Amino acid sequence: MSENQLVAQARDDFGKGAARKLRSAGRTPVVVYGHGTDPQHLSVESHPLSLILRQANALIELDLAGKTQLVLVKDVQRDPVRQIIEHVDLIIIKKGEKVEVEVPVHVVGTPFSGTNAIQELNTIRLSVPATNIRDFVEVSVEGLEAGSQIHTGDVALDNDEVLLDSPDALIVQVLEPRGAAEEEESAEEEAEEAAE
Repeated sequence: MSENQLVAQARDDFGKGAARKLRSAGRTPVVVYGHGTDPQHLSVESHPLSLILRQANALIELDLAGKTQLVLVKDVQRDPVRQIIEHVDLIIIKKGEKVEVEVPVHVVGTPFSGTNAIQELNTIRLSVPATNIRDFVEVSVEGLEAGSQIHTGDVALDNDEVLLDSPDALIVQVLEPRGAAEEEESAEEEAEEAAE
């Protein structure tokens, strides 16, 4: 996973009014915490931050007065109506340490003709090296027949990744469309009646 770079500035003013002023100046308030340090109240440019936040589990190299710190996006608060980023929590990470993340699930392939793949989980929780967070996990439903299921325990993980969800959690199942099963049953019943 590539690291993104942002230049941060310290901020002394707090509260909604100060945050509003920052946002109107094209900056977003952020708080950096972790590893026993006091929380740092900073601001970063809004546009590059919004681009970074399009990635799941984005790693950021934060530059504050020439000192760089590696941080992971932990929480994003958005305005519920306008979807403007109001505030971001960042957590300090060290190379080599493990972090808990939610990784998106991508379902690929086409199940057996006449069936549908129903995705039940959009993410799975993993413990992974902080500097090696995958963008997504991929599960294939190619050619699977009705009744097939893929669980979190079926996902192929790297040696340094640990599944934190129950291995029995259902990610995707392959089903026949409701109407198709009923049509099949009624066709069978009609055939039996005709044979009598």
